Amino acid sequence: MLVFHIINMRKNLLKHVLIFFLLWSLVLGLILAYGFDVSGNHDYNRARVLGYMLQQYLGSHHYSHKKIDNDLSKAVFNLYLKQIDPQKRFLLKGDVEKLNVFSDKIDDEINSGKIKLHDTASKILSARAVKAQGMVRGLLSKDFDFSTEEYLETDTEKIDFCKTEEELKERWRKTLKLQTLSRYLTMLEDEASKTESDLSAEKTKNITQETAREKILKGYEEFFSRMLKENETERYDQYFEAFARAFDPHTNYMPPMSKEDFDIGMKGTLEGIGAMLREEDGYIKIASVIPGSPAARQGQVHAEDIILKVAEGKGEAVDVTDMRVRDAVRLIRGKKGTEVRLTLKKQDGTRVTVPIVRDVIQIEETFAKGITLKDSKSGAPWGYIKLPTFYRDFEKTENGATGRNSTDDVRNELKKLGTMNIKGLIIDLRNNGGGALTDAVGIAGLFIKTGPVVQVKGNGEKIKILSDDDPAINYNGPLVILVNKFSASASEILAGALQDYGRAVIIGGDHTHGKGTVQAMIDLNNSIPFQNMEKYKPLGALKVTTQKFYRVSGESTQYRGITPDIILPDQFRCLKSSEQYLDYALPWDTISPTTYTKWTRPVDPSYLKAKSAARVQSGQDFADLEMKSKRICDQQKKTLQSLNIAVVKKEQEEIIRLKEKDGKNIHGHSNKKADDPQLTEDEKKEQWVKEVNEDPYVKEAMSVLIDMASAPSSSPAKRLN
Repeated sequence: MLVFHIINMRKNLLKHVLIFFLLWSLVLGLILAYGFDVSGNHDYNRARVLGYMLQQYLGSHHYSHKKIDNDLSKAVFNLYLKQIDPQKRFLLKGDVEKLNVFSDKIDDEINSGKIKLHDTASKILSARAVKAQGMVRGLLSKDFDFSTEEYLETDTEKIDFCKTEEELKERWRKTLKLQTLSRYLTMLEDEASKTESDLSAEKTKNITQETAREKILKGYEEFFSRMLKENETERYDQYFEAFARAFDPHTNYMPPMSKEDFDIGMKGTLEGIGAMLREEDGYIKIASVIPGSPAARQGQVHAEDIILKVAEGKGEAVDVTDMRVRDAVRLIRGKKGTEVRLTLKKQDGTRVTVPIVRDVIQIEETFAKGITLKDSKSGAPWGYIKLPTFYRDFEKTENGATGRNSTDDVRNELKKLGTMNIKGLIIDLRNNGGGALTDAVGIAGLFIKTGPVVQVKGNGEKIKILSDDDPAINYNGPLVILVNKFSASASEILAGALQDYGRAVIIGGDHTHGKGTVQAMIDLNNSIPFQNMEKYKPLGALKVTTQKFYRVSGESTQYRGITPDIILPDQFRCLKSSEQYLDYALPWDTISPTTYTKWTRPVDPSYLKAKSAARVQSGQDFADLEMKSKRICDQQKKTLQSLNIAVVKKEQEEIIRLKEKDGKNIHGHSNKKADDPQLTEDEKKEQWVKEVNEDPYVKEAMSVLIDMASAPSSSPAKRLN
């Protein structure tokens, strides 16, 4: 025993000595490799700490196991260029060539801690910003000739960086001319709306091009002031954001301010408009609108709208083109009850100024709610449930019960509809961006006996199967699921599972969004490797993709999304808003299917498709939708913008004429929204029922349910492996 004890003591001593030397080697490696500036350059040293932490966490935690090599380096470089000069209005081609030397060396920079690309780019960009500021001041000091026939290419993918300063000045001239023209016409429109009559010379004498140019210049002075005041920490953050996004579009480095915004949003205490924003090619876009939010209640703000300007109430509008998202958020956010005005560019080319009164989210609007719809021919009742999001309150009450969740609410709606003896059911997942995975599984379980719902694969090979283990079936009749390209994540899991089981017919556009990944948040402030690095706080956070979803059939929901059984015309089919259009999105792939039992009464999909196609072909609603879709597609392709005032006026008048011709909006809703805060609860319910009944997609879904009642069955139920 004594010998054994001595051997153990020696082993423990050896282990502690080994650990000591390993830790000392790591510290020494950090000092030597990461080249900390002993003179105390805080930004330099903070960047090296961040670079070390990001390459460690992304290299080991990201689902893809991407190597930090030359290929990743080139992806980072492309994203970084887009971040620092998205509109190609600052850097010259020669500048880009100087920076291109680093394009395959970013991996070496991150691994060594000696970041040179940022330092070089920062110096060049600062010098170019000063020159651009001088160009803008000079160009806006005199009138533009709006009668000439010339055009500006607005798609940055179709233009290259300018070769000379003269060429760059010409690009700025056309850009400023377009902005001045747009501002001038907007001022005329605003005056017309005030007087509600045609404009006369007397009314327009104070509306001049000079006034428009002064307003444009004021916005640019503020823009250049912010740009030139950016500190080294902010510019390093751009570099690290590009590095993180090269792994996939949902992996992000979140600087301290962004992390703070994220925390506020998660707590639900943020007072604002309730819209998620993203940067794309120098523009601020609406990524999604939160159900029950002021933006949703206002009714004119939609995903993929571009925010051109932001104004505080009746104040002067600030141009947010080329602005960072965090700066735009600061302008949009404000106290409850105050007004913010957004100038939006819609997908059909129209520009609208939308007033929104800031408020907190009305939680009731996010909950599942159901009604019965009447068949106009037979009078038979059909069920309809709108599910805006997969919500779940994870906080437990004093007696240990969990809070309100979407599974329980859908179950309760099914009970209510069951008392109405409904002949079929529609579940509307359009614009549902996801939520709690637990509820995607739970809601699927309401319509099947038992079985797997989704497979989840981590960044290892291990696959976890999430199943419904409750044998109760809460509804066993005909079922249709409505989706669109804004249905994502948990929506795709539910729709995919019920499609694989043959339990539901999925109806929508070409495909759903295609987000089939899971992210984890790492607070970098809690992950600092050594105590003496505490002084570099705050460091922000890293949102990293760690898992991927797969259907029970083995197909990923990532990238491709869900392809509906019945595809209907979609006005947004040309919109590049789904996963497959995002830079460096993870690919679609498959794993082995799991064992599951098909539904006992599957319907022959070819029969339903043929019946639906005949209705769509002959129906006016979908003919109007198809025309609207074509116009938006044409508008998307038209990237050469005229700078001639007569041409621009004519284009705007034509867009307005076509919009008025549409009569009602694309979903068949009236102008008055069901979530208008001025309506009483009874009026809201009445208006919502009216909207649902007028919706062409809902009407077609009900027709499909009627077809299902008479459809010939396909093969009997079978167990699939």
